Amino acid sequence: MKPIRKSDFPVSEIRRFLEPGPVVLVSSAYKGERNVMTMGWHTVMEFTPALVGCVIAESNHSFDLVRRSKECVINVPTVELAATVAKIGNCSGADTDKFAKFKLTAERGEIVKGPLIGECHANLECRLHDGRLIGDYNFFIFEVVKAHAARAPKYPKTIHYRGEGQFMVSGPSLNLRRHFRPGML
Repeated sequence: MKPIRKSDFPVSEIRRFLEPGPVVLVSSAYKGERNVMTMGWHTVMEFTPALVGCVIAESNHSFDLVRRSKECVINVPTVELAATVAKIGNCSGADTDKFAKFKLTAERGEIVKGPLIGECHANLECRLHDGRLIGDYNFFIFEVVKAHAARAPKYPKTIHYRGEGQFMVSGPSLNLRRHFRPGML
């Protein structure tokens, strides 16, 4: 393979290359109030225990619900919910009941009080594992304490944010198991 010719690129737009995974819906509840927000800033940090790092902006209505309850549900939508996911991310839970407005089914979790979203392919019940980076970076480290997922498809068509309102849909898989060493990737 030949080297690829490159030109300068705006640093403020590098997210399109580094977005860590599918856009998710984070649901939360605290003292009778509930909300759901769209999130693209998350990363798997550890496998056992299952730790996920998430950035929730302090200006987001969900920030206080999650910070005070110390828990949330990370819901993984598929491409069929893409328009709804975008709309959820463009309104505030401070003045909108997003579950009602977007006709989402709030299901009871087994461990956390935050609602699971029935229309999502997977629901990850999370508890705050480490909050030391919340004050400086709005970075929450959660432990997934219970996971629920549809049996099929094994690899659902998830959506991934590229910035500026652009999304891509996960595509075909590439099997490179012959190069894989367990625990290395």
